[in-house]
Amino acid sequence: MIKILANDGIDPIGKKMLEDAGFFVDTNNIPQEELPVKLQGYDAITVRSATKVRKALIDACPNLKLIGRGGVGVDNIDVDYAKEKGLGVYNTPASSSLSVAELVFAQLFGCVRFLPDSNRKMPVEGNTKFNDLKKAYAKGIELRDKTLGIVGFGRIGREVAKIAIGVGMNVLAYDLYPFSPELELTLGGGTKVKVAVKSATLDEIIKTADFITLHTPFVDKALIGAAELAQMKKGVGLVNISRGGLIDELALVDALNSGQVSFAALDVFDNEPTPREEIIKHPKISLTPHIGAATNEAQERIGVELASLIIGHFNK
Repeated sequence: MIKILANDGIDPIGKKMLEDAGFFVDTNNIPQEELPVKLQGYDAITVRSATKVRKALIDACPNLKLIGRGGVGVDNIDVDYAKEKGLGVYNTPASSSLSVAELVFAQLFGCVRFLPDSNRKMPVEGNTKFNDLKKAYAKGIELRDKTLGIVGFGRIGREVAKIAIGVGMNVLAYDLYPFSPELELTLGGGTKVKVAVKSATLDEIIKTADFITLHTPFVDKALIGAAELAQMKKGVGLVNISRGGLIDELALVDALNSGQVSFAALDVFDNEPTPREEIIKHPKISLTPHIGAATNEAQERIGVELASLIIGHFNK
């Protein structure tokens, strides 16, 4: 019997699919430092973002035949090395795109109306300084007719663009690789229409966008550092629901303090799971604990897709 360790969990429907196909699925978490020994008893491992499957672990577990990642990126897996060793490596890039895109807009809608800071202060000052708070948060803005720069125009970036177009925003899209600017939108009644966004360089987005959202893989150095922040429109809003390290966090704090950046919304951080105190406590940063794909619908889709890929691999 094929034994699978779902070390970061798997949706119950995906687990049942695997079990119905004759696989044994263990959802008990094994700490990272114990995996080189305990993973010996399994044929496959599935992970999300917490567990790392690096070269040393792969070498320590010659029994391993497959690595599955429930999510988009595979930054926590040494993919090329695993494939060199003959392992199957699979992820689920399409399953969580909509959930991540909706969180981008949850953050944008909230931040342009100061909801994160208001929610911090109302329980403390709402009874005694109500009018002061009302005045402080009276200069919100609308998203309609503003320009959203999308850095990374893969599956998630495209879902973000669809929502932005529905909101009435202008969209600039950039990607490292060639892409089609054409999108298909589904209207009420199931009517489908095609629209196109404007392709742009990263420099154009940095200099002209009112809001910038990042959707790229991990990079060796920050994509947005002090130099890039200084070139942005004064009052720009930044969203990172992609990878920690894409924005220089200390440079971001400086830009927020100076007013160059009006707000930032972060779901990912340099030092997960212990983000910097300067980030956690900053009044102009809206925080979520890496939950971009954490909706019931997305997790079900991820579980089903991952189970299907695993079953297909071992049935070959």
